[in-house]
Amino acid sequence: MANSYVPSIELNDGHHIPQLGFGVFLVDPEQTERIVTDALEAGYRHIDTAAIYGNEEGVGRAIAASGIPRDELFITTKLWNDAQGTQSAFDAIDASLEKLGLDSVDLYLIHWPTPQRDLYAETWRAMERIKADGKARSIGVSNFLRPHLERILAESNTVPAIDQIELHPALQSRELTEFARSQGIHIEAWGPLGQGKYPLFDEPAVVAAAEAHGKTPAQAVIRWHLQHGNIVFPKSNNAGRMAENFDVLDFTLTSDEMAGIDALERGQRVGSHPDEFN
Repeated sequence: MANSYVPSIELNDGHHIPQLGFGVFLVDPEQTERIVTDALEAGYRHIDTAAIYGNEEGVGRAIAASGIPRDELFITTKLWNDAQGTQSAFDAIDASLEKLGLDSVDLYLIHWPTPQRDLYAETWRAMERIKADGKARSIGVSNFLRPHLERILAESNTVPAIDQIELHPALQSRELTEFARSQGIHIEAWGPLGQGKYPLFDEPAVVAAAEAHGKTPAQAVIRWHLQHGNIVFPKSNNAGRMAENFDVLDFTLTSDEMAGIDALERGQRVGSHPDEFN
């Protein structure tokens, strides 16, 4: 399993990101080291955390104990909303690196635009400095809609490498995705399985695709993401489920199966709206 080939995507700055990773959103800080260790043993090499998750230390301990060479890992963390602004951003990356026990992260994201604060453009310019200083190899954003992206493109010299957005079959954000990709921004999908907030795995199109390939509904949806070019990192606290979510590289959905899952789009968010979360 650990030797399974995970496709990588070349970012607009020349760095590469594994398309399939592991997320630690809502993972108990006291359990994080064990859970990330299980994920690394299952074969994952791309770990997605954030300052607000409160579990960067656990991720760092698991990395340190793994013995896996640093250049074989891809580590993402995120700048929380109360750290927006120039000096706050500089302080935030230093705090995250200390907790992770790393000299640099592979990807650093602004977690939310928080438009009422109106600091995301200034913060993006600070992110450019963070990258120039070698503390993040790539920089990007999370939960940015087209107007937010257009503003930072207009007011800076760096195109985000990534926009990490809520994306699952009931919320495919096609217009945003197409715009981002037209600018060279790759899409990461958070909540890729809908966070269990609607009966995705009971949808006939998902069930049929899974059964046709001898896979689970979750595996079929993860495969749908991969074939659409999304970067995806399902989370699980269960080692068996982690391995199952990783075992999606040995089959391909047909165009009809992809279309069936595409047809589940209904604009249904399971998380906050980026214009309203401040």
